[in-house]
Amino acid sequence: MVNIIIVTHGDFGAYLIEAAEGIVGAQEEGVKTVSISSRMSLESINLAVKKTSEELASPDGLVYLVDMPGGTPMNVVLPVASGTEKSAVICGINISMIISAFSYRKNLGFEELVEKILSDGKRAVCEVKSLLNDMGSRGEGK
Repeated sequence: MVNIIIVTHGDFGAYLIEAAEGIVGAQEEGVKTVSISSRMSLESINLAVKKTSEELASPDGLVYLVDMPGGTPMNVVLPVASGTEKSAVICGINISMIISAFSYRKNLGFEELVEKILSDGKRAVCEVKSLLNDMGSRGEGK
């Protein structure tokens, strides 16, 4: 099973896990979050990410989900992930990505799971009102 580490500013990752588990069910193992605070030293952040990575190391793979490209979570995760053979670092986390990760991590291989997470995350980013207006103007949804 592919394991997942969510690294975010503040408790954002913990709240996303809570919400996703409410939708797809509790993840009994293989999921952890590292919450980064401005009150933490860079050394303590590095230590937390390394420790969590060691705890969740899996021959099936390890996916890191981080909140934004270029932020501290990504910058701390990248060096750790570069030393992990079967790992991916995915930026721009959203609830659709986590639901996808939780739903498919037991059944998809590493590469397929990474693609599924990316695909579902991208599809979730849209401006819905214009989509609904387009459907209405084409006579769909009536």
